[in-house]
Amino acid sequence: MIEDDVAGSSPAATQGIHHLGLTVSRLAESAAFFTGTLGWQEVRRVPEYPAIFVSDGTLMVTLWQAVETGSTGSFDHQHNVGLHHVAFRVASRAALDAVFARVQASGARIEFAPERLRDGPVMHMMCYEPSGIRVEFIWLPE
Repeated sequence: MIEDDVAGSSPAATQGIHHLGLTVSRLAESAAFFTGTLGWQEVRRVPEYPAIFVSDGTLMVTLWQAVETGSTGSFDHQHNVGLHHVAFRVASRAALDAVFARVQASGARIEFAPERLRDGPVMHMMCYEPSGIRVEFIWLPE
């Protein structure tokens, strides 16, 4: 965990993430990844934008449909400035394995199956949701 009392620092002006907004190319499929594959709930739709808001009960993710602007290549997390990936914490090793099985069954592209992060004991996996955003699932044992 991040140290609460860093020497010489002021209290943070923020209190975590309220929501994360992601621009996606495949709105319905991306929303289905969160609701169908991960079991999140749809909170709201804004058809005129269009956008779909989803939540795991703690965090809300807003999915915004990209406007077609011609040929745009896939985001390259190693060469483009922007979102490298988003990481969602899971409660246990069993939960990480269950997420892996659900993502695998959904047909989403998996970058790597659950494995140790560096020397462990933290475990994580990485995949891509239908619009190509890199998503990590991570378990931090107590």
